[in-house]
Amino acid sequence: MNTVFALIKRNVKLFFKDKGMFFTSLITPAILLVLYATFLGNVYRDSFTSNLPEGFVLSESIVDGLVGSQLISSILAVSCVTVAFCSNFLMVQDKANGSINDLRISPVKPAALSMGYYVATLIATLLICFIAAAICLAYVAIVGWYMSVADVLLLFLDILLLVLFGTALSSVVNFFMSSQGQISAVGTIVSAGYGFICGAYMPISSFGDGLRKVISFLPGTYGTSLLRNHAMRGVLAEMQTQGVPAEVITGIRDSLDCNLYFFGNAVGTGAMYAILGVTVAVLVGVYILMNIAKRKEK
Repeated sequence: MNTVFALIKRNVKLFFKDKGMFFTSLITPAILLVLYATFLGNVYRDSFTSNLPEGFVLSESIVDGLVGSQLISSILAVSCVTVAFCSNFLMVQDKANGSINDLRISPVKPAALSMGYYVATLIATLLICFIAAAICLAYVAIVGWYMSVADVLLLFLDILLLVLFGTALSSVVNFFMSSQGQISAVGTIVSAGYGFICGAYMPISSFGDGLRKVISFLPGTYGTSLLRNHAMRGVLAEMQTQGVPAEVITGIRDSLDCNLYFFGNAVGTGAMYAILGVTVAVLVGVYILMNIAKRKEK
């Protein structure tokens, strides 16, 4: 256990010592917030208002609150995974400069080595994503706040679970990378594509039936839905209080992926948590086994 703590301390220290790596990871969510608010805000607003009954008018505060909540849930859904890939650059750097070979021929067990990288990446990513969440919540407080304390706490729980998933996924993918060029290419692909397949850029409900069924097998989809549910629960409840019919609320929840369906069957929040939890456990197990196999090969 002391070996694992020493490796975690070493990896965290090296991550924060590299200012370029740290600030690149930190600035990503802030850039996304500006881009989303600038370019996607009106798209989200039009999508929302189109689902309201004809002639029904809501206050500007509620509209802004709903749009803002959708924006931050999208940003956090993407950041929890993409930032994990940035934070996990250290593992590839150790391969590129040969440090990993020194660690592998030492008495350090493969499981300890793999967990040292995993936990260090988890700590760095959580710090950055929690800072991003604070910035996002400040934005929502400005445009229209309807979240309760419970909603905020559940939002942070969702972030924790998604960061666990993102760290496990990046650890498995980065295991096969051995140069800065490779990890940069993978990071670019993940940053560009993950937002689409998890429903952050465009709601899954707007995709074709076949694509929706394929995406329903991806764990990140359920992480986005959890963030949507907890970020938007308060404002949707306020809409219902102001007289919006329940069936309209349900239609909005369906259109914004608060409600997800697996081959026509509704997926509850408990099942979403279970899917993410099991996926994290499987990915971490695969990552450890790959390190053990690599050590035996050496």
